[in-house]
Amino acid sequence: MLRVGLTGGIGAGKSEVSRLLVECGAVLIDADKIAREVVEPGTPGLAAIVEAFGEEVLRADGSLDRPKLGAVVFADPDRLAVLNSIVHPLVRARSAELEAAAPDDAVVVHDVPLLAENTLAPLYDVVVVVDASPGTQLDRLVRLRGMTEEDARARMAAQATREKRLQIADIVIDNDVPLAELRQQVRAVWRELAERAGASGADQR
Repeated sequence: MLRVGLTGGIGAGKSEVSRLLVECGAVLIDADKIAREVVEPGTPGLAAIVEAFGEEVLRADGSLDRPKLGAVVFADPDRLAVLNSIVHPLVRARSAELEAAAPDDAVVVHDVPLLAENTLAPLYDVVVVVDASPGTQLDRLVRLRGMTEEDARARMAAQATREKRLQIADIVIDNDVPLAELRQQVRAVWRELAERAGASGADQR
């Protein structure tokens, strides 16, 4: 099994790359998706959040009101640390379960938005960074996601720098290119990852 950490700045196109890798045969473990699942109604995760932050962070239907919780924690580092202490262990445990269920020769891609920020690179056999210029990121956030330019710049500034992400990269995918060219790059990367997975499987035997 090859454990791949996939990351990239907001608007760099990481989701598109993960989708293309799945098309090639990768097993995808999406940290953001799991983070939502572990706090769904009826989960121990949501119960712990309510215990820590009160019922005012719930919607009328009993689900988590993310914008309301976000407004509470992002203005207060201590409260953000409390939230992370609840959610991160649950995400890690669920990720480990999904990884354990993958075949021995699988390429398991962990889609981790804050891989650089949380210094998680050592957890993976290979780190793949999806890279795009700040201008491209800004254009995508404003044009495709409907953000204001001010909001987009603030979100970009809150993440690790482009340089910091590139420093931890074993493989860089350039996404300042048309989709057809991106697809070719991803296929080439896939061949390399599949080769490494086969080698690591042989090592274990």
